[in-house]
Amino acid sequence: MALIPSFFTGRRSNVFDPFSLDLWDPFEGSPFSGTVAGQSASARETSAVANTRIDWRETPEAHVFKADLPGLKKEEVKVEVEEGRVLQISGERSRENEEKTDTWHRVERSSGKFLRRFRLPENAKMEQVKAAMENGVLTVVVPKEEVKKPEVKSIDISG
Repeated sequence: MALIPSFFTGRRSNVFDPFSLDLWDPFEGSPFSGTVAGQSASARETSAVANTRIDWRETPEAHVFKADLPGLKKEEVKVEVEEGRVLQISGERSRENEEKTDTWHRVERSSGKFLRRFRLPENAKMEQVKAAMENGVLTVVVPKEEVKKPEVKSIDISG
C-alpha cells in the first residue's frame, strides 16, 4: 500500500527508500519517452527486481541482511565484499522462454538484474561474512567485532 499516492502515474512510490528506482517520467506516453535518468524503458520494466527489498538488522553479535529472492537459485545470486566495507548483493532473474503458440494474458513477474550495496560500519568483520539461501530467502550475516570494555582498576583509598 502506498503511503503517498502518485498523481502522475499509477505506480506506487516508497518515500522511505531514497534509492527507489520507481521514477516518474514526465515524458511518459509522448514521443520523447524511453529514458529516465539514463534508464531505458526495458530497465524501468525490471524495477521490481532492480529494487529488491532487503532488511538490515543489527544484533549485538552481527549485522544480518535478509533478501526475498523468490524463484532464484543460489547460483544466480552473488554476495561480494568490496574495499571500504561495502557489501554488494546482486543477481539476475532470466526471462521465461516464450513459445510462439502461447497467448500471454498478463506478465507481472519481473526479470532482469538487481544490485544493492550497503556501506557497513567499522565494527564489521568483513573477512567473516557468511551467506545462505533457503526457500527463496537470502540471509547474509556479517559478524561484529567485540566491543572491548575499558579496563577498570580499583584504587584503594587510604586514610
